[in-house]
Amino acid sequence: MTEHRYSDAERAALYRAIYERRDMRHFLPDPVEPELLRRLLDAAHHAPSVGFMQPWRFIQITAHDLRARLHALVEQERRRTAKALHEREDEFMKLKVEGILDCAVLMVAALCDRREKAVFGRRTLPEMDLASLACAIQNLWLAARAEGLGMGWVSLFEPEDVKQLLAMPEDSHPVAILCLGHVERFYDKPMLEEAHWAQRMPLDDLLFENRWNGRAANV
Repeated sequence: MTEHRYSDAERAALYRAIYERRDMRHFLPDPVEPELLRRLLDAAHHAPSVGFMQPWRFIQITAHDLRARLHALVEQERRRTAKALHEREDEFMKLKVEGILDCAVLMVAALCDRREKAVFGRRTLPEMDLASLACAIQNLWLAARAEGLGMGWVSLFEPEDVKQLLAMPEDSHPVAILCLGHVERFYDKPMLEEAHWAQRMPLDDLLFENRWNGRAANV
């Protein structure tokens, strides 16, 4: 046992947040205290980033007209996605895919501008800035769950439309619309699993050893 290990209670709380985190679509209108929101964003800001570039930017949407226009953009893409799913179109349209009009806090998570200047760790893998932003979003998600708040990640939108709507720099890039707020309850399972859209894959099917599809024997 390493001396750096957390206590049993601390470790249990961490794993609980991981396993009980959900992509939420249903929210209550109760406001989120500014101090709590700041604490969650600070947790996001302490995520790891390649080359310590900290590429995340969070735009809080407080104007009602912008919230409505973002919702319209998402609805437009939702219908396009449904068409692209062909035989699953009707099934998809029955799903609730966002809580933009209901959540207390609405944010757009984006990659910063002038990203091409960050070379450390990105010369051969330029997408590592996206991986870094994803880590920040995950930090925010887990901290929100520990605080009893729900969060949903919405990716149904045309990035260029969102950039124009929010007057973002040309070389920035919106990645997620984040819905955050109080919820009546957390889903027992991921909502898409509850809706029989997909099932969690067995971990052993995703673990390889030494080569692709080489079955891992010791994990």
